Order: sequence, then C-alpha cells, then structure tokens
Amino acid sequence: MNWNQGLGGGGAIDLVMHVKGVGFGQALEWLEAHLAGLIPAQPASSFRAQTLALPTPVAKHWPHVERYLVEDRKLPRALLAPLVRSGMIYADARANAIFLLVDSHATAVGAELRGTTPLAWRGLAPGSRKDRGFFSLPSTPGQALVLCESAIDAISCHALHRAYRCLSTSGARPDPPWLSALIEQSQPIYCGFDADPTGDAMAQRMRELHPSIQRLRPEAKDWNDLLRQPTR
Repeated sequence: MNWNQGLGGGGAIDLVMHVKGVGFGQALEWLEAHLAGLIPAQPASSFRAQTLALPTPVAKHWPHVERYLVEDRKLPRALLAPLVRSGMIYADARANAIFLLVDSHATAVGAELRGTTPLAWRGLAPGSRKDRGFFSLPSTPGQALVLCESAIDAISCHALHRAYRCLSTSGARPDPPWLSALIEQSQPIYCGFDADPTGDAMAQRMRELHPSIQRLRPEAKDWNDLLRQPTR
C-alpha cells in the first residue's frame, strides 16, 4: 500500500506494476524472472490458514463512523441503514468502519477495515479469506452485477446505478475463485475497477479470462470519487 498516494491494496503483481511503472504482462515477466524457484512448494497438509479474527462491534462508535461514511464519503444513509441492521457494516473499538465479507451461505469469511480519521487507512481483518466471499449489497434475481475494488466503492456505485447489484472484490483481482459461480447464473456482469493503470490492467485481464464480462469504467478515479464530485 502506498499511503502517500492512496494507492494499493492488491498483491505482488500490483506492487511490481506500481513500483516499476510497468504493465500487467511486464510485471508477470519480472516476477517470473526474479522469483521462480525461490519459494519451494509446500505440501497441502502443511498449510494452516490463519484463524479469522473479526473486530468486535462497538455500538458507541457507530455515530462517528456513520458521520464519516455519510459526510466525508457521501454514502446515502438510506443505503447504509439496512446493511447496518443486518450486521454487514459496523464500527469497531478503534472507530474503524467494518464491512463483512460473506460466502454463499451468508457466513462471514473476512472483513474490510477502513479508518475514519484524516489519515487514510484500510486493510483486512486477520484471517480474512477473500477467495471465499465478498461484500455485497442486497440483490434481486437476475440483477446485473458490478465488481468494484472496495466496499465503499460498491456502495458508491450502487448509489449512482441503482439498477445494479454492486459487490467488492477487496482489491483489483481479475479472477477471484467465487466469480465463476456468479458467471454461471447468466446475469450481466461488469468490471467496475478503478480508472487507473492497475484497475485498467486488471479489468483487461478479467475480460481475457471471462469474455462475457464487460468493462464499466468510472468517470473519476473510482466510484466514490465520482459520487463525491461537487457537481453531483
């Protein structure tokens, strides 16, 4: 994460693209050239996933977090209310905004954390498995989907495009394991990743892997930036 520029949150490919200023293919080539064979393969039996540690909800901090989301991020209170009632969004002991990631059985598998102080900060709860689930607004059958890079962007995108169900991939990831199951449901799917080099590269890679997915590029850097524009 480059905190000075407010960019990041992805993986090794994103890091190389950002630091070296190269495209997706060049970043892959660099990683293959420099890291191939350095990390020995581990037997599946030796892998131990970190236990999920979700932050504990602290109700007294919710008014502060709500002010941040509504006043600073311009998220509609009407969209937040049902998510708060269902426990998908809450405040923790440090007054961070917590956005739950859930699987197809509505079981929590992780959480996005967003700081609410002037110093921008975001991360994931320890043990989060974003390969198993995602943050999403409620849906209706057959509703078109928009894949966004964060929970705040997903809520922002839905505020701008009420006909779409918007969800977060928790970073610009072109092929999360749960995506194929959504594609099989045959509803239209759009990649709404950020309008920056990483977002564009990951969106292109997603379309190469899944040709049925179309690009929906925000007219600002991301959906929340677009929502917060003074002209809106």
